Amino acid sequence: MSESVASAPSLTDPAFHAGDPYPHYRRWRTDTPIFRDDKAGFWVVTRNADVTTLSSNPETFCSKRGVLPADLTREVSEDMSIIYMDPPRHRKYRTLVRPSLARRRIASLEPWIRELSRDMLGEMAVDSVSDFVEAVAVPLPIYVIARLLGVPASDHVNFRKWSDAAIEAATELTPENGELVAELLVYLQEIVIERRQRPADDLISVLVHSEIDGEVIDEQDLIMFCFTLLVAGNETTRNLLSAGTWALATHPDARRALASDPSGVPVAVEEMLRWESPIAGFMRTATRDVVVRGRDVAEGDSLLLLYAAANRDEEVFGNDAESFVLTRWPNPHLAFGIGEHFCLGANLARLEARIFFEELLARHPDFELAADPERFPSTLVRGLSTLPISLSAAP
Repeated sequence: MSESVASAPSLTDPAFHAGDPYPHYRRWRTDTPIFRDDKAGFWVVTRNADVTTLSSNPETFCSKRGVLPADLTREVSEDMSIIYMDPPRHRKYRTLVRPSLARRRIASLEPWIRELSRDMLGEMAVDSVSDFVEAVAVPLPIYVIARLLGVPASDHVNFRKWSDAAIEAATELTPENGELVAELLVYLQEIVIERRQRPADDLISVLVHSEIDGEVIDEQDLIMFCFTLLVAGNETTRNLLSAGTWALATHPDARRALASDPSGVPVAVEEMLRWESPIAGFMRTATRDVVVRGRDVAEGDSLLLLYAAANRDEEVFGNDAESFVLTRWPNPHLAFGIGEHFCLGANLARLEARIFFEELLARHPDFELAADPERFPSTLVRGLSTLPISLSAAP
């Protein structure tokens, strides 16, 4: 490594992201805001301003040559997913789904999401320890994104294993997770074919019967688009719910203050997103020789944009950037990305989190952490695999 010591951790090691990377992020932001990791084969970008600039300039820093560290060792193209697309193709696809994910359309789901949240909380035993990840963080976003897409409730269990496999494959493709991903693609193909014949009031039907430049969308593009919506819509919200619950459990004073004034939940959700970013980071590739914060980046060089590091940048969030401050505002975090690839499901994730935390704090304002949580290893997402919670009934 050019700019870091020989003992620096490997950013391609899932265990690094599953541990405590923040001391390293802090040192990198201060000492080497952008550095070349020669062993990994890419640049690392840690400052909020630089991540924002690079994310907002797809002409110079493109997505079609790879967005994951694993992409450095495999062929990728825009046909794989919308996350690999650059303008103008990317904008055309976003335009298709934007009305279905608009704030007003998403808001219509609130009564159903609130009832679903209450049901899940009601099934958690008050007098014993529950694993919050399995009880709520996993099923809630799966049910919501499946309903939005128009997937039958009977297939929700499969969605969980398929989504988990897709996240594992993003770090390391194995025969096992590859087979499960293939199952999901076949399943989505069957849904697409069915919706062509019998459209319904769901997002897949909207996509199936949409056109781009006067042409019907190719079936393979439809399948990959639906694949991305399912996995992204599930994983980001799952990690937001679990990380937010963990943060509240380990900050009892802030939790009690929020329970006494739930009007602060929307602002608190933004801090949850900032403090524990669901996505560690994405890659971009330089399309020309360019200078970034005084460093010469060559055409074809890959750059890892670390959202999790940028979201604790002292230059933006002040001296308490490492602290969990529920009332922090404004909060220009990058948890949903920024620029061309700002998360399409941001409104949905925020709505789910707001509703759930309102219900959780109303029922169980004094819930506690029963044991240390466990994280699952991934170079893409920073999520909890277990979160033992002890509930207590509201006074």
